[in-house]
Amino acid sequence: MRLFVLDTDMLTLNQRSHPVVVRRVAQHDPDDLTISVITVEEQLTGWYTVIRQAKTKQKLSRGYSQLAECVETLSDLRVLPFNEACIDRFEALRGARIPVRSMDLRIAATVLEFGGTLVTRNIRDFALVPGLVLEDWSIAF
Repeated sequence: MRLFVLDTDMLTLNQRSHPVVVRRVAQHDPDDLTISVITVEEQLTGWYTVIRQAKTKQKLSRGYSQLAECVETLSDLRVLPFNEACIDRFEALRGARIPVRSMDLRIAATVLEFGGTLVTRNIRDFALVPGLVLEDWSIAF
């Protein structure tokens, strides 16, 4: 079994029915696909922000509708924890002063700790993380 970890952007593309991403996801056994709990945090935080900032009934309703859809999507995926080993790995990466934003570095630490392949469009930044295996499923082949 090979573990593929969708980063937040790739999961969002899949949720929005990006045709290439949807096709690539469908080519893999669902048991091989996962996300990090950091991605869960990022997605939920985004929708909570939309809801808190809504100024009209329509925007509030849309925010809650999108939050519900997000929760349904997330419930279908296996979620990797950000456990103490991941935190140690994250702190080591951060200590190495890798110029990658903190949440992405947490995702990278999780992927490294679980021995997976990170599925992302952000190859430029994630390639700075030593040992991280990357694939971009948004590009047709």
